[in-house]
Formats: sequence, C-alpha cells, structure tokens
Amino acid sequence: MLKVFFWIIRRDLLLAMRRRTDIFTTLFFFIIVVSLFPLGIGPELDILRKIAPGVVWVAALLASMLALERLFAVDYADGALEQMLLTPQPVSLLVIGKVFAHWLVTGAPLVVMAPLLGLQYDLSADALGVLLLSLLLGTPTLSLIGAIGAALTLGLRGGGVLVSLLVLPLYIPVLIFGAGAVEASASGLGAESHLSMLGAILLASLLLAPIATAAALRVSVE
Repeated sequence: MLKVFFWIIRRDLLLAMRRRTDIFTTLFFFIIVVSLFPLGIGPELDILRKIAPGVVWVAALLASMLALERLFAVDYADGALEQMLLTPQPVSLLVIGKVFAHWLVTGAPLVVMAPLLGLQYDLSADALGVLLLSLLLGTPTLSLIGAIGAALTLGLRGGGVLVSLLVLPLYIPVLIFGAGAVEASASGLGAESHLSMLGAILLASLLLAPIATAAALRVSVE
C-alpha cells in the first residue's frame, strides 16, 4: 500500500510540474492579496499588526480554494479515477496521497511565503513563528476538507462555485483558531490553546475526511 501511496504522490507532483501556471496562480494570488492591504491602509503599524493574522489567513484560505476544483477533475476526465477506484488498495489511502500532493503544490508554498509577507505588517519574530506553525497545521486541514467538496461536485457544471459554498462554512473553525493563534501570540497571551485546537482539527480531518471523500468519489463516478 505504501508503494501505491507514494506512486500517487509522485504522479500528481509530475502532473503539477507540467501545469506550473496553476502553482504560480495560487502563490501569486496569496502574495498579491496579502501585499495590497498595507498599501491600501497605510503605514500605521498598530493597525497593520492587528489585522495581519486575519488578512494572512483569509488570503491563504482563498488561495487554497483556487485549485480545489482541479483536485480530481483531471483524473475524472481521462478515466484514471475509475481505475483508481477499482484497485485493491483502500480508496481513502489514495485520497490521502492526492490530498498530500495537492498540499505540497498549493499549501506548502503559502506556508513558506507567509513569514516573509508577515514582515510587511511589523509582526514580531514570535508572532511570525506562530503564523508559520498555524499555517503548517491549518493548511493541510483546508486541503482535506476541500477534497470532500471537490469530490461531491465532480463532473458538475459550475463546480468551482459549488465547492466554495460547501467548504467555506467548514473552513471557519480553522480560520478562527489559525488567526487567533497569531493574534494571541502578538498580544502576549500565548498561542498554545489555539494551536492545540488546530492540531485536533487536523487529526479529526485526517481520520474522517478521506473516508467521506472516498464515498463521494464513488457516488460521483457512478
């Protein structure tokens, strides 16, 4: 099963490298959204420090949604998804492999860029570290939850809009605790409780989301 798992990741990464514009679109969207707020609000450092957690997290959330529609669409169009569903390996394992590859392509670059963009908001070193850790815990959860919506809307016309409507309410707890962790760290209150909640949500998503996604894929393919 591990061979199949790593094969899925390798295959999706190779396909992503052939469509580099998708990767750069997500990353550039994140950079542009985060960078526009300091230009529009002005150089008031107190205001920038207060809005930084929410701005960065909302930008990361929206950027991660850009590629959700294509998570299973290519495999569905060329018939590869049907073959994957017929393999003896658990479909949930294949889903985890595809979601992990999706996170490496879309989520990991956001995590790397976020501390650099946070410097525009005059965040302290501790707050930047918490921002990095919160995104490291939160962005995989966004990919796992988004996979459920992508599977449910697979093959539907206007699937991108439907995915947004389905997953945005489920993203709210991740957004609250992710932004709250950075805000608590910046104010000196400590971010441990928020990070613990993010970790708990990630574990729950890792256990439940692949099963729900696998069931949604079977329904969509049939």
